[in-house]
Amino acid sequence: MDGQTPPPFLPLPTDRLRFAMPPRHESVEDERRHRKERLAGALRLFGRLGFEDGVSGHITARDPEFSDCFWVNPFGMPFRHVTVSDLVLANREGRVVQGGHHVNQAAFTVHAQVHTARPDVVAVAHCHSVHGRALAALGELLDPITQESCAFYEDHTLYDTYSGVTVDADEGRRIAAALGSRKALVLRNHGLLTVGDSVDAAAWWFVSMERSCQVQLTAKAAGRPVLIDHRQAVATREQLGGDLVGWISYQPMWQDISRSEPDLLS
Repeated sequence: MDGQTPPPFLPLPTDRLRFAMPPRHESVEDERRHRKERLAGALRLFGRLGFEDGVSGHITARDPEFSDCFWVNPFGMPFRHVTVSDLVLANREGRVVQGGHHVNQAAFTVHAQVHTARPDVVAVAHCHSVHGRALAALGELLDPITQESCAFYEDHTLYDTYSGVTVDADEGRRIAAALGSRKALVLRNHGLLTVGDSVDAAAWWFVSMERSCQVQLTAKAAGRPVLIDHRQAVATREQLGGDLVGWISYQPMWQDISRSEPDLLS
């Protein structure tokens, strides 16, 4: 109101405000520990969100020292129970080189080929989530109908075939080739796959893509969604579609799981 006495304090300088950014590590051991912690946390979050379906679904993280080896969840272990010490390290052939559990060879075949084709990728996420499978069953891509779905605009594609459970490297290479330089893939009649330059980014893109699938299916069931035009969709993707934004968007989820379930770090 006019004439009101101004508050007895001034705005704080921005350099005194905290804002989380991806950490930098002094040693490969610290980076490895960091990736494994984020991987265990992401798996637990995926379990919370209902993305787990039997023994299907994996998140992999490239080892920072041995770039052709990848950390992955143990075969048959519930996502909600995974700890850092449970994680398994496997080479690109799917042979376990560290850890005490088997890995799912069918799923690992795809992940290894994606990692091999994309040296920029640290993490790959693939699960049989409900709404992702529903969109995949339609053989559709995400439409630019919300701010969140625009993050995937012209940055995801459809792998338009289904050949059963993937157990050979050639099929994995075809999936990797279909992904190309994009961050996400709809596997027809199968589900979703996302990648990122951190575990956090890959996990966030999967969560956001699954939710975008749910919104699209719901909107189409209710009526005819209004598309965001190409120029605005591209502009929104440029603002929200980078891995740094994905990392930042994921931090509330990481804080929640790491504070509420600190045993995951053991």
